[in-house]
Amino acid sequence: MSDTSAQNRVWDYLIRGAKVFDGSGNLPVREDIAIAGGKIAARAPELDPAMARKVIDGEDRWAMPGLFDIHTHYDLELEVAPGLPESVRHGTTTVVIANCSLGLAFGAQRKDGADPIVDCYARVENIPKTVLRATADKVDWQNPKEYMQHLNRLNLGPNLVTMVPHSMLRIEVMGFEASISRDPTEDELVAMETLLEQALDDGYAGFSTDALPFHYLANQPNTRKTIPTQFAKYHEIKRLTDVVRRKGGVWQATPPKDSTIGTIKTFLLSCGRIHGKPLKTTVVAALDVQSNRKIVRLARLLARVLNSRLLKGDFHLQALAAPFKTWSDGAVTPLSEEIEELRILNETELEDRETRRRILDDPEYIDQFKAMWMHGKKGFGLARLKRLLRLEDYAFNRTMSDMTIDVCPLREWEGMTFEAVYDRIKAANKGRMELSDSEKALIQEHFARVKDEGDFVMAMLRAFDRDLSWYTVSANRDERLVRKLLMDRQLLPGFNDSGAHLTNMAFYDGNLRALKLASDGGDEDVAYMVRRLTSDPARVFGVKGGSINVGDQADLILIDPSALRRLDHNNTVKRQYREEFQHEQLVNRTDGVVPLVMIAGHAAWNGDDFEQDLGNTRMGKVLETTF
Repeated sequence: MSDTSAQNRVWDYLIRGAKVFDGSGNLPVREDIAIAGGKIAARAPELDPAMARKVIDGEDRWAMPGLFDIHTHYDLELEVAPGLPESVRHGTTTVVIANCSLGLAFGAQRKDGADPIVDCYARVENIPKTVLRATADKVDWQNPKEYMQHLNRLNLGPNLVTMVPHSMLRIEVMGFEASISRDPTEDELVAMETLLEQALDDGYAGFSTDALPFHYLANQPNTRKTIPTQFAKYHEIKRLTDVVRRKGGVWQATPPKDSTIGTIKTFLLSCGRIHGKPLKTTVVAALDVQSNRKIVRLARLLARVLNSRLLKGDFHLQALAAPFKTWSDGAVTPLSEEIEELRILNETELEDRETRRRILDDPEYIDQFKAMWMHGKKGFGLARLKRLLRLEDYAFNRTMSDMTIDVCPLREWEGMTFEAVYDRIKAANKGRMELSDSEKALIQEHFARVKDEGDFVMAMLRAFDRDLSWYTVSANRDERLVRKLLMDRQLLPGFNDSGAHLTNMAFYDGNLRALKLASDGGDEDVAYMVRRLTSDPARVFGVKGGSINVGDQADLILIDPSALRRLDHNNTVKRQYREEFQHEQLVNRTDGVVPLVMIAGHAAWNGDDFEQDLGNTRMGKVLETTF
């Protein structure tokens, strides 16, 4: 080719003939997309391929803006693997960090023996303390502005949207011990307001709090105390959200689960009719909880009322697009923190099997555990009625037929439910079943005196501790209802919790699940869902992004719709060892569904492998706020 022809190649990439969903919600059009200098250079039905250095075939593909993951806890992984590969491979090009009041905006905050990153994250997000300490050791910034500068120096894969975390804000102003023991003084509250306002001026998108009553600290003697944000009363939350309202930012929150009145009062803060201006509010989460079917109905009703013309709210529930499938390492799981008899086991250090064994052997604890496990399962009374009507207080329904063994030192039991193993043990103890020598020895040592379900579950925990991994689906079992939630205009697809709960859950492909469910309704529903995963979250979080108009940053992906329809989302979770963490992690694998991921004009993923630049070259950035 002549030099003149080479000089005419003004585009880096040309995607030809794709069905383009542009993020607006409009029906797709068949177009070519040119990318140059990290931006969308042209869009038209036919563009000249001779002008591009590389041409990508988009036939039989959907093109759309890169997807937003609006609820992650990637603050820590960014320090060791800033490419965030487990999200990028599924089409995510923008992530929101510092959710649930936790983050690194104020540095390590190590003072007077406290280690807030470790103490706050370890149980709430089920991240091992070794991983947390390794991150905290590297922290070299002191304030939100320095943290923003630090983030923009990393070799980011996706773009970032970051919040001001309330627990860390409280610690910064009050000190760790005071933040979990008293109200702030007026001077301290003013100091928090000032720091929050300055951070919003520096580009933070908003403010995150948390009110779920089972988010506990991991340091002695505070293992029975919740994280600092939960010690804030309504007056403090209102003062701080008034700053966010005034600046036009977003408030990310979780509901105070055990107080209906408290929930309503708190979330009325979103309403412009009462407070003069709507407050953009995004709340975790809309789940069809198996043990309590009323929760999701009340949540949707609350959203409709708050967003009504009468109250003029700007309120968005976060909806998970997947069955809420959670793994437990023995008793270590987010579900355990709700139930005192299981939470006691979570209060111990992960490596401290001996202490957990002493607890499980204590006669008083045994009685308490068995009473908890059988509560509502037999006899008559309110507890039994609530269980039958799916109106229980706990998300974990304690149904052994729903608890499936994934990993077990006794391999014969892998893939079996707790109920099946229990039945097997009862038969073996009565001499009605032939067993292998290893199974016979295990049952004789740990299960010979099992009399009921409670005995059996405790025997499983004694025998295997954290070497036993089992899973259950505690919410979102009905795919039709999940689709209905995702298509609800009051809800935003999200709540993937990416980057947290390393061995407890994996929803990195949550956005793809949402697209697949939407595709049942054809192009119109897909266009709607693309908007909900791109331009709508960009608006809510007040950042530029979520579209692929000419001049926009070139964050875009291709989807193979045939591969998407074939994808079995019940079989995407895999275990892998992450060198960055020196730890195992649950991840998702949907290779082939996303042929291309591009971030700021850089190819990051090519369908079945990462491009070399991911994690080695800066692609994304902290997105600018538009308020």
